[in-house]
Amino acid sequence: MKSIVSYLLTLISVCAFAQEEAKNSASYQSGEGFTFKLNNGDYQFRIGGFIQPNIVLSQQNDSDLESRFNVARSFFMIGGKAVKQKLSFLVQTDFRASNPLMDAWISYHPFQWLTISGGQKQNFVNTREMLYREDRLQFTDRSLNNQTFNRTGREFGLFVETQFGKKVGIAPKISITSGDGRNSFGSDSRDVDYGGLKFGGRLDVFPLGHFSEGNDLYTADLMHEESVKILVGSAASRNFGASQAVGEGHGDFFLYNTDGQIQLPNYSKIVADLLMKYKGFSMLLEYTNTSGSGLDLLFTDESASTILAPTQISQYLILGNGITGQLGYVTKSGFSFDLRYDQANPEFLQNNNSLLGAFKSYTFGFSKYFNANNLKLQTAFSRVNFAQNRSSLNWSLLVQIGF
Repeated sequence: MKSIVSYLLTLISVCAFAQEEAKNSASYQSGEGFTFKLNNGDYQFRIGGFIQPNIVLSQQNDSDLESRFNVARSFFMIGGKAVKQKLSFLVQTDFRASNPLMDAWISYHPFQWLTISGGQKQNFVNTREMLYREDRLQFTDRSLNNQTFNRTGREFGLFVETQFGKKVGIAPKISITSGDGRNSFGSDSRDVDYGGLKFGGRLDVFPLGHFSEGNDLYTADLMHEESVKILVGSAASRNFGASQAVGEGHGDFFLYNTDGQIQLPNYSKIVADLLMKYKGFSMLLEYTNTSGSGLDLLFTDESASTILAPTQISQYLILGNGITGQLGYVTKSGFSFDLRYDQANPEFLQNNNSLLGAFKSYTFGFSKYFNANNLKLQTAFSRVNFAQNRSSLNWSLLVQIGF
């Protein structure tokens, strides 16, 4: 009898333990981090990140070769979702940056086709490459155009994203942000917000159907699409009252009206991009155009004695256009060969003091993906030709470790 009772108690204990295991679980996957699922997956949390040590060699014209070894990026992220409540969130930091907070947002998913987000996150009104997280780039860094016309791409505000269709996908999106990029309300009461809001929208079209799940988060075709997939997108935005060169900051400069009060110019951006993938081949084309408006009767000094000259606004804002083209091929064993071309033209060529100078850039990249995008080795060599016969050569080697 005692043995039977002991057996039943042991069986009950095992069943109770199994039931508890079914409710809560924890797992780890390289590149995906630690995942915790509670209450049969109703609540999910993920902790992860990546680090990118790199070596960079650069030379300007005939000057001495410069070298540096550092950590390009060091990201740590905590995310999660409440399935029944239809909520998700993400907090992401880059400890390499002087202002480490990159993303901090919460999203509500009332329907499968609708997501409403609030907080600080990557704004979708920039070019395609700027929508990709820093560990998902085809090269060791973003294109020179994207580094020129953008900063991190993160902004604080409200974001609404929708997606419709299967055979032909359509994804309209709109955003309302502070117009001052990250941390828009300043570090203390003396560091106040300037200007007005920024309004923008994007429309993405998948004319041949959607990419394989997750394959639209990269430029490279890591999943080797079995049929041709194309993503065509365009976006436009206007920042009402910009006080930073690309509208991702505030207080870098001030202009004034006739009464000596701060009056800032508007900053508009139009972008278009095309991404194509097929059996390891990929092509990305991007176009950016920026312009300023609201420039009448602006003065460079508070006393309103020096009026803003016709082309002088280009000394405060990045104004002009740029095109970028990327081609690449990834073998099934994870070797990637990539080419990139960049070209930018300032709006006012006759103003030698323009923040945006004309340039052409050529880049060759090679990558080895050891564990998808979680562990990879990348190298890139680039040459940039500037105006007045100036040029630079750059070589970089980067190792990415996701955890």
